[in-house]
Amino acid sequence: MKRLSLLLAVALGLATAVSARPAVIECWFVEDAGGGKLAKKPAALLLRQGAESPPLRPDLAPERYLKIHDPAGALQAAFRQYPRDAPAPRCEMSLYVPLPASAKWLSGLTPEQSCPRALDGTWLMVSMSSSFLSLSSLLRPQSEPQPEPALITMATAVLTVFTHTPTPRIPMGQDALLDLSFAYVPLTPKAPSLAPGPPPFGLEWRRQHLGKGHLLLAVTPGLNGQVPAAREGAVAFAAWDDDEPWGPWTGNGTFWLPAVRPSQEGTYLATVHLPYLQGQITLELAVLKPPKVALTPAPLVWAAPGEAPPELLCLVSHFYPSHGLEVEWELRGGPEGRLQKAEGQRWLSALRHHSDGSLSLSAHLQLPPVTSEQHGARYACRVHHPSLSALGRSAEVTLQVAAAYLTTQNSMEKVTTLHFPLFFPSHFIPFPQLLTQEGGCWPGGQNPALEFTQTCIKSRHLKQATPVSLGVRGGK
Repeated sequence: MKRLSLLLAVALGLATAVSARPAVIECWFVEDAGGGKLAKKPAALLLRQGAESPPLRPDLAPERYLKIHDPAGALQAAFRQYPRDAPAPRCEMSLYVPLPASAKWLSGLTPEQSCPRALDGTWLMVSMSSSFLSLSSLLRPQSEPQPEPALITMATAVLTVFTHTPTPRIPMGQDALLDLSFAYVPLTPKAPSLAPGPPPFGLEWRRQHLGKGHLLLAVTPGLNGQVPAAREGAVAFAAWDDDEPWGPWTGNGTFWLPAVRPSQEGTYLATVHLPYLQGQITLELAVLKPPKVALTPAPLVWAAPGEAPPELLCLVSHFYPSHGLEVEWELRGGPEGRLQKAEGQRWLSALRHHSDGSLSLSAHLQLPPVTSEQHGARYACRVHHPSLSALGRSAEVTLQVAAAYLTTQNSMEKVTTLHFPLFFPSHFIPFPQLLTQEGGCWPGGQNPALEFTQTCIKSRHLKQATPVSLGVRGGK
């Protein structure tokens, strides 16, 4: 009973995955309109259908309304992981002409001088792209539309190439693993001139970045020809996944690039070559490194009422890329007691480049004069970057502001009280001696364990001051 329940759960899971596939993909048929211009006409691909007839599409010409026959199940596999609520992929369709590959290392795929007659006729190339899928498929349509009762053209997916990682985002220094799957359906199964089993094929991975293209890896499983050496430590897991005698066949060409650097980001082109047929997809690889954030002076900023605190310096270091970086200044607490945008003059330094390709910069904030009500307020430097979550990353410091009043025998005068760590140096001056002068200050040093109050006294006729208490308390 448990086994039956498990099989039923698996079946339901597969049914859910299949039902999530889109039934119809809307496309644009693109063709040359002359004069360097392109014309676009609506088209549609019917990927799956039950027992019912295909829906009527009077807006489409029959040759652009295609019902796809997919013996290898490649389109089903490509859309199996497609999110149900994701928008449909962008789709373009155009005419395709079978040709031999131009690279010398692929000459073994096409030993004959001319394209075989089996490849005559109309071919279509379909390209789909989204943030979840990049796919290319070569379709062989039938010559005449079929009345079902809607006029529709039957087409077979012959070579399909796809990836589920079209926009990989790789942390700098980590390995990149770019998946690639492909499937092939031979047009002439069980032909006497063909050997049983999957055919040899060619696989190449290229990178385009800043206007330059580089061949990173080339392999020809099933052939003995010489291929260019791999670059940058690239490796491909290139092989057919099955060895059925007459097809269809599915294969894998996943690409591995170790310890990626910023110079390795860009557009990656993966091309699968079969005799006179090529399927190609693109991937946009981005290299990311999250920034480190440090804010100084810290942990405390000292200021007196009416004075401007020291300039805040936020160091944003060792990040990549430069675009998408934003620095915000926040104020928490203070008179209003809420999170708000910090006031003051702000500016950014120029970018500094490091040997590993990462970048750094510093953000500056000059605060306006503070009041005693701002004592304990926290200033934060918050950084947003594509490598971080929506909240970003921040560092903060606490502002310390002090004020007090002192009563003397002759007058009440305002004095300034500052909080400093307690330290008694060897040249300690007796407290009463200072107070017999025309004003004086209690000296202090630094010790993170204790804190005391320094009171600066101003008096015109003060010979003997009113005793001032020295409060000692635990410091932060």
